Amino acid sequence: MNMLAVDTSSLVATVAVMNEEKLLGEYTINSPMTHSQKLMPIIEELLSTLDLSMKDIDLIGVSRGPGSFTGVRIGIATVKGLAHPGNIPIIGVSSLEGLAYNITYSENLICPIMDARRNQVYTGVYKWVDYELKEVVKEAPLTIDELMEELRRREEKVIFLGDGLSKYKEEIINNLGDKAIFAPRFVNMQRASSIAQLASDKIEKNGIETHSYNNITPVYLRKSEAERQYEEKMKRCNERNE
Repeated sequence: MNMLAVDTSSLVATVAVMNEEKLLGEYTINSPMTHSQKLMPIIEELLSTLDLSMKDIDLIGVSRGPGSFTGVRIGIATVKGLAHPGNIPIIGVSSLEGLAYNITYSENLICPIMDARRNQVYTGVYKWVDYELKEVVKEAPLTIDELMEELRRREEKVIFLGDGLSKYKEEIINNLGDKAIFAPRFVNMQRASSIAQLASDKIEKNGIETHSYNNITPVYLRKSEAERQYEEKMKRCNERNE
């Protein structure tokens, strides 16, 4: 079984192909180019390099979010388009869980943080239990103060990773001191190979059902900026009309 995996939940665009035995190839770009510019070209180049086509793909794994609203939508729309002609099943996984999966079999807590703007991060806390990654603090958009308050109550050391570190690393150190561990650069960002392995594990170990191209949806955790602005505008209009 060949699985194509895609993650576009952050500035990083990452694509991988994996089968039951090994990772066949992975392509990751961390650049300011938009996902609409770079995603399809790297999918096409990776498949071509592996001498594969979408007809050889049996399953697609995709990050459903949270993360960049535009990035997540582009990733979901792209895999829908790729899956449609052959009705390839899709499994969606959390971008935060995918990030945490970069740190395998650690005894420490793992805390991915993605910059959610508006002084918040998308985050959750995970721990490996019997070689299975478990969520111990539910994914949510939190302020860094709320996250630090949660982690100060815990005795374990915490491994942090994700693009939120560039903004909040100093604050994390000030709050947690030597309890805070920071992932090395090569696993500090999204990796499609982690999405592929996580999707595979969810199917094999947990019996998670796949989606079809017409019912896979993003997970945002909070409303988009456009939705918030619209609601604020409508609220002001209603106040004026009262």
